[in-house]
Amino acid sequence: MDQKKVGNYRWIVCALLFFATTINYLDRQVLGLLKPVLEKEFNWTETDYSYIVMAFTATYAIGLVVFGRIIDKIGTKLGYTISITIWSIAAMLHAAVKSTVGFGIARAGLAAGESGNFPAAIKTVAEWFPKKERALAAGLLDSGSNIGALVAPIIVPWILGAYGWQEAFILTGAIGFLWLVAWRYYYKKPIDQKKLSKEEFNYIHSDQEPEYSQEEKKNIPWIKLFSLKPTWSFIAGKFFTDPIWYFFLFWLPSYFSTTFHLDLKKPSLPLVIVYTGATVGAIGGGYLSTWLMKKGWTVAKARKMALFISAVCVLPIIASRYTTDMWMVIALITLAVAGNAAWSANIYTIVSDMLPRKAVSSVIGIGGMAGAIGGVIFPLFIGGILDYYKALNNLTAGYNIIFLICGFSFLVGWLVIHFLTPKMEPVKF
Repeated sequence: MDQKKVGNYRWIVCALLFFATTINYLDRQVLGLLKPVLEKEFNWTETDYSYIVMAFTATYAIGLVVFGRIIDKIGTKLGYTISITIWSIAAMLHAAVKSTVGFGIARAGLAAGESGNFPAAIKTVAEWFPKKERALAAGLLDSGSNIGALVAPIIVPWILGAYGWQEAFILTGAIGFLWLVAWRYYYKKPIDQKKLSKEEFNYIHSDQEPEYSQEEKKNIPWIKLFSLKPTWSFIAGKFFTDPIWYFFLFWLPSYFSTTFHLDLKKPSLPLVIVYTGATVGAIGGGYLSTWLMKKGWTVAKARKMALFISAVCVLPIIASRYTTDMWMVIALITLAVAGNAAWSANIYTIVSDMLPRKAVSSVIGIGGMAGAIGGVIFPLFIGGILDYYKALNNLTAGYNIIFLICGFSFLVGWLVIHFLTPKMEPVKF
């Protein structure tokens, strides 16, 4: 089909999802960048900080399930509106916190709002893109998480140095309201969008059954979703890998600060490099499965190969324990974060590949909850390990153990997915 005749309105929608995810991770990253400053002001131990991270991830776990179900019922337009309003307000309220407990509460509020982002975004992709483009679209929107993490090390230190840590939370939190105006103006479902051409509408539904019958509009019971192997495949894929991304997001600034004595009050080149790699990984990982399908691969084989290659890219991070050269460590971490991002671009699309659009947000929420539960457990381990080795004046050894776990986790996740859903066939209700 001639792409010029088809039209490109769906990519405007993808751009909105990209910017929402960018803002999401910008707001999420601020605390990690301010950790060296805040731990001195509030006398945090590594365990104290891990509790604050756990407050975020535990609330995020619950919020994903709740928001996933809500968005399947009320739709993405209203669901996204509620989500970004909550998280923007919570992000700004960090500036008013006066205690460690207060930070935990503020992080919980941020998590409650941010938990709506991916269920809404992936459901939007399922509504607006044919299967052959979904991984690329998911990769593009997911690259927003890396852009947010990339922009944060540039602007947060500048705000911190010029104004203070409170203003860093206020200014970054307020950005979400600008996005909300554009979302309310531009977004509608394809069937209701008058700016969408008939050709593009047909193209969007070219490799799937339109789900607009009365029967298909009914919500699928949760008990039914938990009886399906594709649901458990996604749960496993998120549980074994999401905690690793949380570690990269919340502890890397502190790692570079303590291990290589970087001044986080200045723009951090290592973090910029790492999260640039993540951006390349997200887009490249999404494009890889799309390219394989264009070469004649089936959807299942293309997705699994892309996931396997992503998992292999994370493995070399284990070698960081054998070098003390900062730039070599940066290269290994950048490759691992790129693999993580490529994995994320493809793991989300297996849900819409195997399940009907009406169930997508619910399953994304369930799997996201599993990932966040892993994200609650892993910080406990990280905090304990780092406090133990900090007492021995050997934090590097603690990080080496953590990197070892990071290296193998994605391969474990891939094996579970492979054995649960070997053919990745669509579920028939």
